[in-house]
Amino acid sequence: MIPVCGIVAVHRLNPIGRTEVDEADARRMLHRIAHRGPDGEGLQVLGGDVIAHARLSIVDLAGGAQPLESQAGSWIVANGEIYNHEDVRAGLDFPFRTDSDSEAALAVVEVLGVEGVSVLRGMYAFVVVRADGEFVAARDPLGIKPLYWAESDGVVSFASELRAFDTDQLPAVREFPPGHTWSSRSGLSALERATTTEPAPATHQQARERIRAALVAAVERRMMADLPVGVFLSGGLDSSIVAAIMARVADPAHGPVRSFAAGTAGSSDLLAARRVAEHLGLDHTEIVYSADDAVEAVPDVVRSIESYEPSLVRSAVPNYLLSEVAARSVKVVLTGEGADELFAGYAHYLDMDADDLQAALDDSVDGLHNLNLQRCDRVTMAHGLEARVPFLDVDVLALARQVPIDWRLPRQLGQEKAILREAFAGWLPDDLLWRVKEQFGDGSGTAEVMRARIEDLESGTDWASTRVDDLPAPRSREELAYQRVFAAALPGVRDDVIGRFATA
Repeated sequence: MIPVCGIVAVHRLNPIGRTEVDEADARRMLHRIAHRGPDGEGLQVLGGDVIAHARLSIVDLAGGAQPLESQAGSWIVANGEIYNHEDVRAGLDFPFRTDSDSEAALAVVEVLGVEGVSVLRGMYAFVVVRADGEFVAARDPLGIKPLYWAESDGVVSFASELRAFDTDQLPAVREFPPGHTWSSRSGLSALERATTTEPAPATHQQARERIRAALVAAVERRMMADLPVGVFLSGGLDSSIVAAIMARVADPAHGPVRSFAAGTAGSSDLLAARRVAEHLGLDHTEIVYSADDAVEAVPDVVRSIESYEPSLVRSAVPNYLLSEVAARSVKVVLTGEGADELFAGYAHYLDMDADDLQAALDDSVDGLHNLNLQRCDRVTMAHGLEARVPFLDVDVLALARQVPIDWRLPRQLGQEKAILREAFAGWLPDDLLWRVKEQFGDGSGTAEVMRARIEDLESGTDWASTRVDDLPAPRSREELAYQRVFAAALPGVRDDVIGRFATA
């Protein structure tokens, strides 16, 4: 598999006159995201290009070092996973040198060109410098893996996180768009969207069976590793389903699946997660933190997630503390991200009609890349931990879109995500399977603590008329506090780069 990591690339639009400055720039950028790849780093100068990589070793521990070179002299640095890499290998006439799926991505670009990237299935962000000099960057369709870029003084720079860029570059940094490639020859292009030839489910029973089968397959794909794979277990429906599948399909040689839960003492998430773990026979770890712990973590969390959105910060705090502990015993965790966007799990969907709900779900999936997925990637990678998201598997996504929207309407079903709950009847105790949804920051006991304590930091401030840097007007005293931390860490970053929820 592609090692989860940080990648950096510097491409000089006019390679004539390249100096050692480009290499120095790349090394400086790589150093700032070294937390993403604590197992090693590599850098390669290729004419007018420099590519660099910080590695977290998970699969092909011996042969997956990057930058990786093909026999023909093309090079790649990559971040993520290509789940269909074996099929890609079988379908290409290419002299493969390693078992790394990053080499499958390299082979696609070398043999099929930039248009061939559409055949890849997985979560990825990568840069290829072809032997003929073409420079290619690509990012997966949902933006599960991050990538940013900036152009200045005839140089285009790429990195996995905003913090990699120099301060004077930050105002020019943009998010590399999900589902796109960029070539030094052909420019920016959208990938072809994955489609399915499977007919839509004709009955509720068929829908339930196919949802269950698709999710089991998605979890199995994401458990491929040469090391044990854990799970973030909030005690809610989505992570509990993922844990239940893992408990059934895990390799016994790795022992019981390791689960991790975080919350304040006595919080509902901790209690529910404990019961799920006991029912499934998991090797369970609880992280109990205090109000002081949560507030103390906020500056690091805001800097890590590279956002000041209050809902995102609140949910990121327990995840950040959870990742710090989980990283001591595993390098990979599965999470329940994406289920709410596919199966209408949020409270604000309750009063929508069918047409409005379908549009809202489509928008929410398209917006995950700089909201929940950004949080998920940053808080885990801050501690050198990889998060995998089975609900956002291409097959699960395609199937969810096929399920008639009337079957996903929360108000008609009596409870949100009813069809998903029904699909896993018998896999969990009924009271856990039908537990009412709580946001992670709420169920963990964090939200109520943080709001009060963080707002105290801005007491006496006329927050409504205060502006921080060039950021938009804060929508609450709490958001103002987060904006101050964000602006100090990333001065000049445009607001449209990080995303913002409609309400605080």
